[in-house]
Amino acid sequence: MITSTVRTLATELTGDDLPAYVYDLPALRAHARAVRDALPPGLELYYAAKANPAPPVLRTLAPHVTGYEVASGGEAEHVRAAVPGAPLAFGGPGKTEGELRRALTLGVERFHVESEQELRLLAGAAEDAGIDAVDVLLRVNVPLASDELGGAALAMGGGPSPFGLDPEAVQRCLPLLSGAGSRGPLRLRGIHAHLASGLDAPAQLTVAAAIADWARKLSERHGLDDLTEVNVGGGMGVDYAHPDRRFDWAAYGKGMADLALRHPGRTLRIEPGRALTVYCGWYVTEVLDIKHSGGEAFAVLRGGTHHIRTPATKQHDQPFQVLPMDTTATWTRPWARPAVREEPVTLVGQLCTPKDVLARRVQVPELRAGDRVAFAMAGAYAWNISHHDFLMHPRPGFHYLDT
Repeated sequence: MITSTVRTLATELTGDDLPAYVYDLPALRAHARAVRDALPPGLELYYAAKANPAPPVLRTLAPHVTGYEVASGGEAEHVRAAVPGAPLAFGGPGKTEGELRRALTLGVERFHVESEQELRLLAGAAEDAGIDAVDVLLRVNVPLASDELGGAALAMGGGPSPFGLDPEAVQRCLPLLSGAGSRGPLRLRGIHAHLASGLDAPAQLTVAAAIADWARKLSERHGLDDLTEVNVGGGMGVDYAHPDRRFDWAAYGKGMADLALRHPGRTLRIEPGRALTVYCGWYVTEVLDIKHSGGEAFAVLRGGTHHIRTPATKQHDQPFQVLPMDTTATWTRPWARPAVREEPVTLVGQLCTPKDVLARRVQVPELRAGDRVAFAMAGAYAWNISHHDFLMHPRPGFHYLDT
């Protein structure tokens, strides 16, 4: 449900102020605190900044996270500036040599290395910069049985994948890492594996156990005493169809505490993104027109999927709440105010494409031109993944409420 502070601002903004993103920072703070409290004390919590890199969001999370995972040189620069001094882990495929050099200059604490070439590039960059020690986690495409990734919205591992290293490639990387027979600047600290997104707590725990067990066996097989970190990734499930159903952090925390007991001496780390920030954001807009075509009702809104790409990307109906606006006094046109009552309506944007759909055939009691619509769960992978400049419509406003 929309919070009172978000509702108040959403109804006070003028039409020219819309669309607008409205972020409830106290709600974000409370959620992040609850997540942290549900996790065992020794578990490290990194926030995947790609989900929402807005500086107010990053700073609100700072007291509740161990650090931040960044996936490009641009993200590393951005997060370092927004939250100075916070630990950073640099992940993502296709890191350029320039990005690696800049990350070293920025003092990035951990590198999640995805390939043999990337490892060699990082070693060369460190040697050129005169850096004696760089901490590395190898991102591994840990082999899993097909049923272990059941229910995943996205699978990044467990089979052929552009992400990470296959186990045989890991063997070839070990001679390049100190602690494994090399005297170079790269120190193998652990294993990273982000294999899937959209899993519930039991499935996440199954995957985490498989990753931790694989890392332990690798360490034992090669005598890697310094391999003390295991990052099991993020991807905690978010249900857009049922916004009130949230990931069971309490069950997950208990399971991770048990997993830590089975792997003494190792630091376990997670890096959720969407599951931390998605609930704090709202995309608020205005109904411009209501019309019927082929017996179906359509509401045309300001903005669209060039502002909030999530429903088009994930092929779902973005959950929303209608905020009725009394425009009786201001409706001066010589025709009736367009409206639909007690029927399904499809909410679309202003783009010249039939794919600009935010929600399809959703039953509403009433929706009229001039009403506001607040789309929930817009706090992650929304504005920052959208194709902003298509058709050159005005960009939305951004409001960060902190009262």
